[in-house]
Amino acid sequence: MKMRELGTTGIEVAPWAFGGNVFGWTIDESASFKLLDAFVDAGFNLIDTANTYSRWVPGHQGGESEAIIGKWLQQSGKRDKVVIATKVGHEMGDGSKGLAKAYILKQVEDSLKRLQTDHIDLYQSHKDDVDTPMEETLEAYAHLVKQGKVRFIGASNFTASRMEESLLISRKKKIPAYQCLQPLYNLYDRADFENNLSPLCLEENIAVIPFYSLAAGFLTGKYRSEADLGKSPRGGGIKKYLNDRGFRILKALDKAAKELHSTPAQVALAWLIAQPAVTAPIASATSLEQFNDLLAGTQLELGMAVEQMLDQASL
Repeated sequence: MKMRELGTTGIEVAPWAFGGNVFGWTIDESASFKLLDAFVDAGFNLIDTANTYSRWVPGHQGGESEAIIGKWLQQSGKRDKVVIATKVGHEMGDGSKGLAKAYILKQVEDSLKRLQTDHIDLYQSHKDDVDTPMEETLEAYAHLVKQGKVRFIGASNFTASRMEESLLISRKKKIPAYQCLQPLYNLYDRADFENNLSPLCLEENIAVIPFYSLAAGFLTGKYRSEADLGKSPRGGGIKKYLNDRGFRILKALDKAAKELHSTPAQVALAWLIAQPAVTAPIASATSLEQFNDLLAGTQLELGMAVEQMLDQASL
């Protein structure tokens, strides 16, 4: 498997990041362990989660995903085989949130404890915090890097202008800079990333690990009408894709899948992996069947004609 460098960190990752939001939400601990084992045994290594996963579930406090990953790390002994990426910034239930130094320093300790590790490979700002000076946030991360609790830092849901601002501050103060960006990007959600963020990431050698790589499951072809939205807990977020453009994309995916003897999910993932700025798309699986489907997508070569057809259908 061809590995890709994560920004300028020197860390090499395989071209698929496992989305840990499902751990403790749509799959239990036992199923999570099986999927994590399968992921690593297949040669992949980047696992993405967040302190807040899965606080949206009734009765959950947040940290459920990190806790499952931590138990798996201890039981499997595979800590040295994986790159653990988590996030900070969203509210954890006590009213506190954001990227202030005090909040970051508290949350990192909680994440380390749940993950049962002494360091986080990639610590990411979950979303921008305009109420906190960016210098304060970056200096907090610099403190954690100096302590050895964090190796590298990244950002999620940042605009191009804010990413540029952060890079300028890091250079001026000679402190760690964001090495990675986690944006919304897939075959349907293209314009903002491609027009505004991709040029910056390519120029600055910033790794890109897109979330919603399969548009919350829409690009798998599972949801083709409003009647299908009840098929999973994530169905409610898919209604926005049920329009003429969305159906045009599904038609192109179906055609490509038939030509390549694959599935729409495999084609959509392969298309994203082939984009020049993308390092490793984030995608989740809740069964070994789904896992094998995505695994095949990482190995699929689309060819220029298919890529052009998908590009045209998703304009």
